[in-house]
Amino acid sequence: MTSPFLKPEPLTHEAFLPFGDLISAENCTDIRSINEGHTVRFNNLANLALKATGLAPCLSIFRSRAWLLPRKVHALERHPLTSQAFIPLGQSPYLIVVAPPGPLLENHIQAFIGQPGQGINYHPGTWHHYNVALNEAADFLVVDADGDTPNCDEVTLNQPIEIRP
Repeated sequence: MTSPFLKPEPLTHEAFLPFGDLISAENCTDIRSINEGHTVRFNNLANLALKATGLAPCLSIFRSRAWLLPRKVHALERHPLTSQAFIPLGQSPYLIVVAPPGPLLENHIQAFIGQPGQGINYHPGTWHHYNVALNEAADFLVVDADGDTPNCDEVTLNQPIEIRP
């Protein structure tokens, strides 16, 4: 029996909307000139959420190993109480595998390719695969939450999904 497969599509604001926010200057609607006109502030790029006590905002760098496609995805996770944002710090593309919030429906899993300059913010409860750099290891600035309150559900897929280029 062969695994189902996905071919990632380009990451766009409209396509990613069911899962969260596309973080990029190009999609910003609140642009401000600051610092005596020396700086452009692309403001409020993501809907950050924190829905629990026992958690605090956390700024981290994740260093992800490289994947080459094709590759199988075996599990997804979600953070029901908080958003989670990933902003690439390098010049390599990265893989995004997601499913809408709610009960995990494996036939609703989608895949995207994020490009340098495009960050993402998962809304609370959005199912996603862990962070994956493509072609070479890469660093990502991550904005999420940390603390004593449990905030990560992990589910093994009934059948792995192959991600193909």
